[in-house]
Amino acid sequence: MISTVQVLIVEDDFRVAKVNRQLIEQITGYEVVSEARSAAETITFLQQAEKLPDLILLDVYIPDSPGLDLFWRLRTEYRAIDIILLTAAKETETAEAALHGGVLDYLIKPVEPERFKEAFTRYRSRKILLSSKSELAQEDLDRILFGTETRRASSLSADGLPKGIDPLTLERIQNILHQSAAEGITAVHAGEAAGVSRSTARRYLEYLVLVEQVKAQLHYGDVGRPERTYIKL
Repeated sequence: MISTVQVLIVEDDFRVAKVNRQLIEQITGYEVVSEARSAAETITFLQQAEKLPDLILLDVYIPDSPGLDLFWRLRTEYRAIDIILLTAAKETETAEAALHGGVLDYLIKPVEPERFKEAFTRYRSRKILLSSKSELAQEDLDRILFGTETRRASSLSADGLPKGIDPLTLERIQNILHQSAAEGITAVHAGEAAGVSRSTARRYLEYLVLVEQVKAQLHYGDVGRPERTYIKL
């Protein structure tokens, strides 16, 4: 599981910034760490921050930063920070330049709350996918590049997890795995430790196998059918 996504809002209108903060903080897994009203405030905050934010929600029309000047500075000096633009700028040249610069989404004011939420839900799903695998399949890249996860939105929760996978239960199962012996743990023992049924534990363990955090192997006991044993990677 990834940690809470930390967001910096760059918006010169404090009323708009307040609305954006409220919308973001209603979405699971997000925290607004600060608001900046100008390019100077933005750079000062980043230079002094002990930990850089994961994401910047950026307006193009910033008084002390004409055009995309601040965007390009951020892309040059803080390449690890992702950017979503929320702006009234509709010019094709601006949008094209932002896309060339690697903006992750481009929202035109006034944006519908559902479209706003979709952008942030998709972004966290992307981070979860990237943090959960050491290698990516083509379908994973298609989800990242072309947003095919949007077409699958009905099967994902606000955490970017499949329906039926609760983040708190998943975290319990992960902690149990981390504390398990090197030879791994069965669904029966994981269920007992987590206080859930064997079938529920198996569902979570198989999900962790799917995202390559855990490997499964058959364990042959003295009698009966072999059991699947789950071993943390």
